[in-house]
Amino acid sequence: MPTRHLVALLVTLALASCGTPDPSSPNPTQSSRPVPTPSSSGAAPGRPYDGAAILQSMRESRRPDGVPAQLQTAEIAAAVANELWTWDGVAWPQLIIGGACGDATCTLEVSGAPADAAGADLYVLTIVPANAEVSVESTDLHGYPSALDAALQAAAEAAAPNAVHGLAFVSARWLSPPDAGHYWVAYRSGGEEGSPGVDLLIDLASGDLLDQRRL
Repeated sequence: MPTRHLVALLVTLALASCGTPDPSSPNPTQSSRPVPTPSSSGAAPGRPYDGAAILQSMRESRRPDGVPAQLQTAEIAAAVANELWTWDGVAWPQLIIGGACGDATCTLEVSGAPADAAGADLYVLTIVPANAEVSVESTDLHGYPSALDAALQAAAEAAAPNAVHGLAFVSARWLSPPDAGHYWVAYRSGGEEGSPGVDLLIDLASGDLLDQRRL
């Protein structure tokens, strides 16, 4: 079977299993939530928050020291909301937010994890309160369906078998637009994030290797 057909089959099977309700689940609403395929229009990443939702989360933050008062404005909250993408455009069950300010700039961390996800999404934002300028300092996005891990491994190992030989899959990160559908897939020699290894940038829909970084 051609590599791309195999990857497509694994993606379909993995996501089909995600959408199958678990009769023993204590929360049937979450367990039966359909997980769309990455290539379908219904699965496109989206920005589910508006300024009002972010401003409320800022005011209700339970992080130590919360969110600095100078960041709790409608203008800044709207700008923050514009930077927050989720894998399928659905809001996280719980949004966690906190920040700190220096003399002229502030740092704001926003995170959340969808149900049945491989991990949490984290955005680190730099904010200039004087002009409400908000920019993304870094992201660490693991909020894709955990059932995709098998397909991501298959795609990475088919695209770069020599690069991952003898290494262990440890995690993957999804990328927000304009790179939707692309994933950084991490392999390490010791099965841990700090071990020597390689990161592969994979287009999951096509199975193509777009980039690789040896550590």
